[in-house]
Amino acid sequence: MKKLLLCCCLISMQAFAQQPDKATRKAMELLEQSMTAMREYQYPEAIRLLQEAVRTKPAFPDAYGQMGLTYLAMKQYTEAEQAFLKLGELDSTGLKSVAPSQARAMAGNGKFREALDLLSRYELTAKNVSTRAKQLKKNLEFAVTTQPVPFQPHNLGESVNTPDPEYFPSPTIDGKTLVFTRRVGGRNEDFFIAGRDSLLWNSAKDMGEPVNTAFNEGAQNISQDGEMLVYTGCDFPTGRGSCDIYFSMRAAGGGWTQPKNIGPAINTEVWESQPCLSPDKQSIYFVRATPDAGSDIFFSTRNAEGQWTLAERLGPNINTKGRETTPYLHADGQTLFFASDGHPGFGGLDLYYCRKQPDGSWGNPVNLGYPINTIEEDGSLTVAADGRTAYFASDRGDSRGALDIYSFELYPEARPLPTLYIRGYVFDAKTQQRLPAELNLIELSTRQQVATIRSNQNGDYLVPLPTGKDYAFNVTRKGYLFYSDNFSLTGNQEGKPFEKNIPLIPIEANATLVLRNIFFPSNQYVLEPASATEMDKLVAFLKENANLQVEISGHTDNVGSDAANLQLSLNRAKSVVDYLAQNGITATRLKAKGYGETKPLDSNDTEAGRAQNRRTELRIISLQ
Repeated sequence: MKKLLLCCCLISMQAFAQQPDKATRKAMELLEQSMTAMREYQYPEAIRLLQEAVRTKPAFPDAYGQMGLTYLAMKQYTEAEQAFLKLGELDSTGLKSVAPSQARAMAGNGKFREALDLLSRYELTAKNVSTRAKQLKKNLEFAVTTQPVPFQPHNLGESVNTPDPEYFPSPTIDGKTLVFTRRVGGRNEDFFIAGRDSLLWNSAKDMGEPVNTAFNEGAQNISQDGEMLVYTGCDFPTGRGSCDIYFSMRAAGGGWTQPKNIGPAINTEVWESQPCLSPDKQSIYFVRATPDAGSDIFFSTRNAEGQWTLAERLGPNINTKGRETTPYLHADGQTLFFASDGHPGFGGLDLYYCRKQPDGSWGNPVNLGYPINTIEEDGSLTVAADGRTAYFASDRGDSRGALDIYSFELYPEARPLPTLYIRGYVFDAKTQQRLPAELNLIELSTRQQVATIRSNQNGDYLVPLPTGKDYAFNVTRKGYLFYSDNFSLTGNQEGKPFEKNIPLIPIEANATLVLRNIFFPSNQYVLEPASATEMDKLVAFLKENANLQVEISGHTDNVGSDAANLQLSLNRAKSVVDYLAQNGITATRLKAKGYGETKPLDSNDTEAGRAQNRRTELRIISLQ
């Protein structure tokens, strides 16, 4: 296009040479200076020179054509479109030559149908249609099939944003911490962290050593519990390739541990970047350069020993022959956001989301739509635990001078599940000593493992709770009875996080466990299907502790007669014992007992109290 305009300029100069005047010579000099400035990416200076040129020579089509191209390079589409229209008024022939650029300016303003019509007319008469123009038409053909989505971005303000570029925002599940990358002085990338106790973010602080170094760190992700940071380190002495993935853990004193290379299962001799942890920190998603596709999204999981498995590509419904970048797995563990230029889109990299399917695979990606996606490169997106608040980086008109971090409310169809959480610590019920333990969250209807969390050495834990479903919650540690709890979040889209410190009871005679995920229909003793998760957990516990003899007891509330409740509680206990015996537990180790309403845990005067009293318990009779 620049060559084309240069040709136009030569034609103009020949015409002007027949009638030389001072204004013409001055305008041509300014045009040539503007083109030099544009080649050196000095766009504002190029515009200044062009504006002076048209003041000197108002009827100067080449200057308006060059102005349109310059504004287009600056992503100022309205100004570009106006400049091209002025060119058309002065020289319709010249306008035809820049039709693809004019169509791009129109598309930048969301005028997809008009841009497609213009480009289609251009193709009918053009001798050679560039590859870029063909791709633009393909994008426009997709764009005209869509409807705009709600999008009102808000700059996070001066507590986060500066004249330096800020990008890759990463929030924690409690919404109180935001970690991001800043290119300090336009050169070295470092991490900054901002906190808040209200709607406003406090001033961001440099995360400092040992995470920030003289080397280049970037593209970070902080775990939902704020305890682990994964990021990209380039040209590190410990690197295996140009860029590798590193991790650091929050230290006891509030700082961060010395970063470590995440290892050969993930890092290779090629470029790896843009890591994202699953909410339970048991999986990691990242981008790897590939010879056949530019870049693809890979993932790895931890095995039973806590080691990362050899990374694998995500499936072909996500990875394409184009570029896939910036994966972000929401706190719900079921919604993946990423960028791609290989799926149908508006141009460049577009943002997409997809949902995890019941079999654990990922569904087909959905384009987030215009104007979230544009004709330019739209690189990354993260979403807070509330499922509504999205964060991204942009160099919009109200930025502080470069890329700034913005937030906006994500429209309902694209929202992940709002996600609460339970946090606290695990401890020995007798000694009060804090304990590391494994915590498991299982969806009752599908028996799907939602999260597997390992508390730290101090027993601290945080488990995400996606709303809208019911869960079994178990805590295990060798030498202790497992802990059983239940969270019923069906239909619950709002709520407060849970705080619970969990006592684990040592395995000893008379130790008792309330089994909160064994369910029966009202006044019946046939196990409901949702009980299978807890029953299988109980089978595994008794097999692991083969020396135990146990009593399974049933308990009821005080509704109904004493005799009926006593019989119902016994029959329920027998149903549990029968299940255990049918699944490999020796019957002589098991005793069924019904207590009816005689051992309430809570008052029977409220429904909540009666629900607590309707329960099944395990008690250790002896250790053989």
